[in-house]
Amino acid sequence: MSTGTLFIVTAPSGAGKTSLVKALIEREQQLRVSVSHTTRIKRPGEEDGVNYHFVDEASFMEKLRAGTFFESAHVYGNHYGTSQLWVNEQLEAGHDVILEIDWQGAVQVRNLEPNACSIFILPPSLEILKTRLQNRAQDDTETIEKRMSEAVTEISHVAEADFVVVNDDFNTALEDLCAIIRSCRLTMKHQETNQAALFASLALR
Repeated sequence: MSTGTLFIVTAPSGAGKTSLVKALIEREQQLRVSVSHTTRIKRPGEEDGVNYHFVDEASFMEKLRAGTFFESAHVYGNHYGTSQLWVNEQLEAGHDVILEIDWQGAVQVRNLEPNACSIFILPPSLEILKTRLQNRAQDDTETIEKRMSEAVTEISHVAEADFVVVNDDFNTALEDLCAIIRSCRLTMKHQETNQAALFASLALR
C-alpha cells in the first residue's frame, strides 16, 4: 500500500516559509499542509481552518492533555500544535504531508518519525530578514526585535535539518524545494513501499 512522506519545514519568522510552501503545494498536487492549532490572535486576512485553527488557551491545553497533538511548541508567547489524527490519516491515504513548524516541534517529530525529511529555510542575511519583517508591517518595533532574537536561536538549529534552502531569490528557492520533495519520493526505501507490486513482478524483493 502506498504511504505518504512526512516533510518538516522550519524557518525563522520572515524567511518566507509560508509563501514558499503555498507556492509549492500549487506545484505538487500530492502534498498536504497541516493546519496547526494556535492560541495567537488571528491576523487580518487569515481564515480559521485555513491558515490556523484559532483556539483559546483553555481549549488548547485540554487538547494537549488529551494527547491530540503530534507535536506542540510555545513560540512568541503563543501555543502551536499539530493534529496527530489528521497527519496519520493523510499519510495512510498516500498523501505527502508538510509540517510548517519551529525547531522545537521539529525535534519532537524527528524523535517520533526518524524517516521524516527535514528542510530548513534560511534568509540570505539577518539584515535582510529584519527588513522583511519590517516591510510586512504586521508587528511593532518591540515585537520585531523579539522575533529577531528568536531567529538567532532558530537558525542555530539549522544543522539538524536534512536539507537547507536559502531564500534569496524566491523562484530559485521554490525550485530547490521542489527538487527536495521529488528526490525524497525516489529513495530506495520509499520506492520499495510505493512500488511494491512492480518490485515483486521484477523479482526485486
